Amino acid sequence: MRRNATITLHWLNFALVILLVAGGLVPFLVWAFALSGLAIWAIEIVRGLMSGPGPKLQGVLRTAHPWLSWGMYLGAVAAFTIWVLLGGDLGGPRLFELYFFMLSALSLLAIFHLWRHTALRNENLRRITPTTLHCML
Repeated sequence: MRRNATITLHWLNFALVILLVAGGLVPFLVWAFALSGLAIWAIEIVRGLMSGPGPKLQGVLRTAHPWLSWGMYLGAVAAFTIWVLLGGDLGGPRLFELYFFMLSALSLLAIFHLWRHTALRNENLRRITPTTLHCML
């Protein structure tokens, strides 16, 4: 159940960030993004990260892995979104800029996981893809 919820929220959040950057700040999508981001954060805080660094990941990347994972899932952008939706002011970047930053960070994360899956051959992508897609990996 936890795995399915995390995977579903993970891909929903990714799709929503793309839609928000490409299509603008549609209120329904903004709320959906914020709530899905906080849901991922809650699952990870309560139950811990779903995966750790693979055995072949060494050095600085191994040390940074949990911090990078928590940084992506802590829900900072989701929390900032809710703050703005409830009338708060960020006093800095606008929501669109935060979403663009988030999409950039997610793109780097995707490249990192593709590298782990292909170069390290640790089948990393199997951890975050729905079971029905494993035959494609």
